[in-house]
Amino acid sequence: VANNAVSASSARGLFLGGSSPTMRNTIDYITIPTAGNGKDFGDLTASHQYLSSVSSNTRGVNGGGDPMTNLIDYVTISTLGNAKDFGDLFTGRYGTGSCSSGVRGVWGGGVTPSKVNTMDYVTIASTGNANDFGDLKQIKVYLTGCGSPSRGIFAGGMTPTKINNIEFITIATTGNAFDFGDLTNTRNGLAGCSNSIRGLFAGGNTPTMVNTIDFVS
Repeated sequence: VANNAVSASSARGLFLGGSSPTMRNTIDYITIPTAGNGKDFGDLTASHQYLSSVSSNTRGVNGGGDPMTNLIDYVTISTLGNAKDFGDLFTGRYGTGSCSSGVRGVWGGGVTPSKVNTMDYVTIASTGNANDFGDLKQIKVYLTGCGSPSRGIFAGGMTPTKINNIEFITIATTGNAFDFGDLTNTRNGLAGCSNSIRGLFAGGNTPTMVNTIDFVS
């Protein structure tokens, strides 16, 4: 699962949390137009793995994680420093997918410890607790997401078997997800990224690890 936030205005990418092998609260950053190693940005408010993030041009917002939590925290992407408390997810969970329009961020699915199809959303420029958005078509975990200014996409995951399903939402509204199509193979633990036109889904477990990259427009 990709745990990152991207800012077009600062040209920075952030990588948050994870394990190495113990769980970390580390935040690293890169300057996307250049090449080079990640640098220290600051720390999350707690150490977590299997978390997921959304972003706008100015903020990166991180939600959930293992050990199971409903914590949401945020950083200002152009400014180095530690994350600050944003609010709470509707329910604590990890292994979610996430997407954002730049205005709203949405988290879908995950483990609570039971698997869920819940979607929560926040307004990225504000702070406060997440609100109920609707439901994914399937209960799933270890999925990924990406977004455009209008649509959010959730792909792959486990239900508990690995799946190739792709679903979409209209981020500015609320409501349940709709079927979009299928990945080229079933997998979970994949990563997603997008611009306003195209979304990419890379890697994952099928159950063997793969280097496949799929795209949708």
